[in-house]
Amino acid sequence: MSGLKLLDGIRVLDLSRVLAGPWSGQILADYGADVIKVERPGGGDDTRTWGPPWWGDPADRMSAYYLSANRGKRSIAIDIAHDEGANLVRQLAAEADVVLENYKVGQLTKYGLDYASLSKLNPRVVYCSVTGYGQTGPMATAAGYDFAIQATGGLMSVTGEKEGTPGSQPQKVGVAVADLFTGVYATTAILAALIERGRTGKGRHIDAALLDVQVAMLANQASNHLVGGIIPQRMGNAHLNVVPYQVFTTQDGHIVLAVGNDGQFARFCELAGHADVAADARYTTNSARLANRDSLIPQIADWMLTRTTQGWIDLLEPHAVPCAPILTLPGVFAQKQVVARGMQAGFDVGADRPMPTIPNPMLFDGQRAMADQPPPKIDEQGDAIRAALAAGTGWPAR
Repeated sequence: MSGLKLLDGIRVLDLSRVLAGPWSGQILADYGADVIKVERPGGGDDTRTWGPPWWGDPADRMSAYYLSANRGKRSIAIDIAHDEGANLVRQLAAEADVVLENYKVGQLTKYGLDYASLSKLNPRVVYCSVTGYGQTGPMATAAGYDFAIQATGGLMSVTGEKEGTPGSQPQKVGVAVADLFTGVYATTAILAALIERGRTGKGRHIDAALLDVQVAMLANQASNHLVGGIIPQRMGNAHLNVVPYQVFTTQDGHIVLAVGNDGQFARFCELAGHADVAADARYTTNSARLANRDSLIPQIADWMLTRTTQGWIDLLEPHAVPCAPILTLPGVFAQKQVVARGMQAGFDVGADRPMPTIPNPMLFDGQRAMADQPPPKIDEQGDAIRAALAAGTGWPAR
């Protein structure tokens, strides 16, 4: 545990659930903010029940999914549909620097917990609303789920095996990337608004939409379309703009070959015993290789069958030809670089083994930022928070 307190003194009221909002709250907690998570009584965050696998005793078990996005927070169970509960939230919001929520558009207005209401109590508050489609537009009130956003936002149209490949269809990415990217974008927006508030003394209402983020994530694919009129198609593991840049079969498995420039291609061909191919005018430049992809890739596919995956890595890596094995998760967490970087951590919670967690990936002067408290049980700090609010002492101390 790092104990870094980069955001020490920043108070975050997290009204969000599932992934995008909680992911942002966890990042802020890792950076040292004091995050209080408000959950509905009884069930709490929906993801608490998204198991197996589970952590903990049956009476208070938590899903692995929930554990992934709620490190470093305190939990209080509040029913915001009742006046008493809404008043508790207002008390916390009056002292908060940040309010984070992902309710449907307009849903918090009826409880007096929307930005317009809370900013009257606390003009300095940075209020971040995370939704599927944003606060405006014809789909603003629609429920937004990562899978649907990957579809609507174009990601699935460019993901999956090439059209015509037996069994091919558009594919989603293996993790909820629209949720996760939205959480990261929301965090950067919150930090920007906090910096601005230091100059102006006033907060902001941040409108973070999964669809907007997904469209922004299309990056070069969208730029290719807008600049060149190209409608990108599914290409499996091949790259739209770079060749060779894809998965190849080896003697014992698969390997990623990611040749990013002409010098790397020349070295690759020489090491593979085919320097003549690199000298062929059809393949000397990336533009030429793009135009002649269909004749080049079958040749490389034949070469790659002559060695094992590790054999190719041992041959290519010392000569700076980018390549990589395709690891399953046990292999990922055993990989020497992942181990050396400390990308698996744990909390001592008195169990027979530490509660596992994947730490924040950012290092500050060589020190990893990660909250020093595990994800909370539902309402774990609720009594203490309610008592502090009843005493009128302001934001409850940690």
